[in-house]
Amino acid sequence: MRRVTDAQVRKLMEEINTHGRIGHAAMKAGMDRKTARKYVTAGKMPSDMAEPRTWRTREDPFAEDWPDLEKILKEEPNIEAKTLFDELLAKHPNRYQEGQLRTLQRQVRHWRATCGPEQDVKLAQRHRPGEAMQTDFTSTGELRVTIRGVAFVHLLCMVVLPYSNWRWATVCLSESIASLRKGLQRALFQLGKVPKYSQTDNSTGATCRIAEVDKAKFPGKARVFGQDYLALMDHFGMLPRTTAVGAKEQNGDVEAANGATKRSLEQALIVRGNRDFETVAVWQAFVDECQHKANLRRGDRVEEELKAMRELPASKLPEFVEQHVPVSEWSTIRVKRSAYSVPSRLIGREVRARIYEERLEVYFGDALQLSCERVVGRTNRIDYRHVIGSLIRKPGGFARYIYREEMFPSLVFRQAFDRIQGGQQSVTQDLEYLRILHLAATTLEATVEAALATMLADKVVPSSEAVKALIGQPEPAVIPELGELNVDLTSYDALIAEAA
Repeated sequence: MRRVTDAQVRKLMEEINTHGRIGHAAMKAGMDRKTARKYVTAGKMPSDMAEPRTWRTREDPFAEDWPDLEKILKEEPNIEAKTLFDELLAKHPNRYQEGQLRTLQRQVRHWRATCGPEQDVKLAQRHRPGEAMQTDFTSTGELRVTIRGVAFVHLLCMVVLPYSNWRWATVCLSESIASLRKGLQRALFQLGKVPKYSQTDNSTGATCRIAEVDKAKFPGKARVFGQDYLALMDHFGMLPRTTAVGAKEQNGDVEAANGATKRSLEQALIVRGNRDFETVAVWQAFVDECQHKANLRRGDRVEEELKAMRELPASKLPEFVEQHVPVSEWSTIRVKRSAYSVPSRLIGREVRARIYEERLEVYFGDALQLSCERVVGRTNRIDYRHVIGSLIRKPGGFARYIYREEMFPSLVFRQAFDRIQGGQQSVTQDLEYLRILHLAATTLEATVEAALATMLADKVVPSSEAVKALIGQPEPAVIPELGELNVDLTSYDALIAEAA
C-alpha cells in the first residue's frame, strides 16, 4: 500500500479550496475518498501525523554482547566499532558474520549520540575589521604547473584577513623565514596598511624549539618565536601570535582560503588551456591576477578593514638572511645543511652568504663570488668548475670523491664516462674523463656535450684529444683598439662665463 505524501495532501487542499468537492479533489490528488476525508478532517500533513516507530523490524544480533560492548565504550570513548567487531569475531567466531559490521557501526554511532560523553565544542569567533591577518603555507602539487616543461615543485604562502576574507598568495619554495618574509611583505605592500596582529601556525619559519636550558624561562611551551620573525614583526609594528600546537582550526580562515585559492587557480588554468609558464615570475603574475579578481568581490568589507589599520612603513626589509661562513679545504661552504662549492682561491677564507628564498649569493668583501639557485632539502650543489683543476692534478682521488656524482653535468657526460671505463675502473681512464671535463670548464660545456653525443652515437670511445679535434680551437678574444679620447672643455668654459 502506497503511503500518501505531503505533496498529495497539499494538492488535495488546493482542490478543496477551489471547488469544495471532496471526491473530485481526491481523484486529482491521487488518493482514495476516505483517505482524503481523513486528512481534510484532521487538517494535518502526513509527516505531522506519523508516529515514531518504537519497535524493531528484526532481532538485534548484538543484544547478548551489548552490555560488554557498552562497558568498553564508556571506558574507551575513542575506540572504533571496527575494533569492537574484530574482538567479537575473535571471541565468538561462529556467532557473527562480516556483513554485520555496518549494523554494529550504526548501533555504536547511535549510542554515542544518545549516551556518549560530551564532545569538545569549537567556539566560533566574531572577527573584527583590521585586527589580524593569518598566514599559512599550502602545497600546489595538484595544480601540475610546469616551468618550460619541467614540473615546478613549490608552495604558496597564503595571507588572509579573516574579517573580509581578502587574501594574497606568494609563490615560495619552502616554509623558511625567507619565504615567510617574502609572502608577508608582498601582502602588506599590496594592502598598503598594517593590522595589529600577525597570526601563524608553529612552522619552522616563525618558531623554533625551546632548548633544554631555556625551558625554565618558557614554562609550558614547546616552541617560541624566532629572532628573525620577531625582527620582521618589529619592523612593521605588528604583534605576533601563534596557534596552539596541533590546533589547525585556530587558523581556520587561512586554512579554508588554501583550498579556495587552489580551486580558483585550477579553474583559471583550465580556461587558460595550458599549465606551462615561461618563468616563475610569469606564474606569480598569473596567481596575482586571480587573487586580484577574487578580492574585487570583497570591496565593502575590505574598506572597513583598511580604515581600521595603521599606515604601512615605507621601507621593505631585505628579502635575504646573511651569514658569515668559512670555506672548507674541500672548497665548499655549508649553508642551511647543504654544501655549495665556491672558487678554490677562497679556501681558508670567511665569506658572506646572502640566503634568498630561491637563490644564494656569496661575497668576499664587497665582490660577488657566486650566485646560484638554492637547493631544496639536504642536497648539495657542487660546480665541477671549482674543483676540476685539483682533480686533474690528483686523479687517484676521483674514484672515492664524495661529490663524484656531481662531476657529471648531464646524462651524456655520464654515458661518456661509462664508455671510457669499459666496465673496469682505472686511474688512467678516470684521468681521460677528467680531461674532457676540464675542456668543458675551459671552453663551452654545450659544445663538449655535443661532441660526446656524436661519439656515443658513432660507438666511438671518447677521448680528450678526439673531443678537441671535434670542437676545434676556440678563437681568441679580439680586443678592439680605441683611439685616444680628446676632451674639449671649451663649451663648459663658455657656460661658466655666461653664468658669471
